[in-house]
Order: sequence, then structure tokens, then C-alpha cells
Amino acid sequence: MLLPANQFKRGIEGMKTIGLLGGMSWESTLSYYQAINRGIKQQLGGLHSAKIALYSVDFAEIEALQHRGDWHRAGELLAQAAAQVEAAGADCLLICTNTMHKVAEPVCDAINIPLLHIADATAEQLQKDGVRRVGLLGTRFTMEQDFYKQRLSDHFGIEVVIPDDAGMEQVHRVIYDELCLGEVRDDSRQQYLQIIEQLRQQGAEAVILGCTEIALLVSPEDTTMPLYDTTAIHADSAIRFALTAD
Repeated sequence: MLLPANQFKRGIEGMKTIGLLGGMSWESTLSYYQAINRGIKQQLGGLHSAKIALYSVDFAEIEALQHRGDWHRAGELLAQAAAQVEAAGADCLLICTNTMHKVAEPVCDAINIPLLHIADATAEQLQKDGVRRVGLLGTRFTMEQDFYKQRLSDHFGIEVVIPDDAGMEQVHRVIYDELCLGEVRDDSRQQYLQIIEQLRQQGAEAVILGCTEIALLVSPEDTTMPLYDTTAIHADSAIRFALTAD
């Protein structure tokens, strides 16, 4: 969506620098980089591209901490990386993954620039569209734990439904064993679509693609259920931040 000309005056005169904390996985970080640069070009035209400070972590290290449940150490690592993004000149920070927003608090504590929270950006779009009950797909951590679901319910009044245990296991497995390795399989797409239909039967009005890799597998063309691509929504929030005058 194009911003009104008076809102992106700053972008013409000198846009803000977007900080990306990526690598979780690099496939989805690539989607962020493309979406943000395409959005800036759409707004400003010509040879314009985004000003970006990117720190890409080694996902194997983060993934091992996730599955050991060592969120404290994972938070320390991302907080250190976030401080380096700020030192590189970033005016805001995006954590380019849904799951690692579990450690958003220590990351925020380590920086003096705003964190653009992926759940907030998504919830604001859901509210704008009048969605009150939404399905959530993501890693098992995101689907089971409260750090994401409760933020939507407590701050935005949005009810969240998740797949059954077998569905969660399948969604989680495909993310780590396939999508994070760059593998996109049609049989996995069909399994995801079946799970999305089950969420519809549970009363979901729409589904959040609450892992930044899932949009690599399923798209709005695959289903009549409205899908909310968190990567695209998050990237759009960064574009608005970068181009909106203070």
C-alpha cells in the first residue's frame, strides 16, 4: 500500500535505517530483505532501496538452544547481536522470526531503539480487518507457549486457536526438517492445507502464518481461508517506520 506523499517526505530526504536480526533461518531473512527493498522502491521509485543494517546469526546454535529449552542463553546471544545492529546505525530493530520473540524482553533491554514486534504488527492488521478469532501455525514453541498467543489476546482482544497435538507436530517438523533447509514439498503443502481446514472447523476466521518460513510453502492461492503472512506484515511495518516523518 502506498503511503500518502506527506508521510514519506523523510524517505526522500533521508530515510531511517532498518535493523534486521536475521539468520533464523536465512531463507526467511532473504524474504525480509526482498520485501523491504521492493516496498521502498514502490514508495519512492527510481533507484531507491532500503537502508538496512543486518546481523545474521548461525541458526544451528540458536536451534540447539531452542530445543534444549535454554531460552536464557538464546536471549543473551540475540541481545548481543541486537546491540551490534544498533551500533551499526539502525533506527529500529526487527527480529526476523516469530519464535525468537520469546526473548523480546532481553533484546529490548539491550538496545535504545524501538523493537517492531511481529505479533503487534500482525494483530494490528487483524484488528483492522475485523478478525476476532484466528488460527495460529508456527513452531511448537510459538503454538504451545503463551508469549505470542497471550500478547494477541491480552493486548488486542484476539482469540487464538491452534492445531491438535498431531497437527502441531507435523507443522513443527516441516518447518525444521524441510523449510529451514530450503526444501518445499507438495505433500507437506497438502498436509498444511488440511490443518488449516481443521482450524476453520474450530471457528478460525483466518490463519496467522506464525513462522516466517511458512509463506514459502502455502499462499493465499492455495486456500479460501484468509492467510496472514507475518513476514510480509512485519516488513511492511518496517517500511512505514523508515519512511514516516518523526
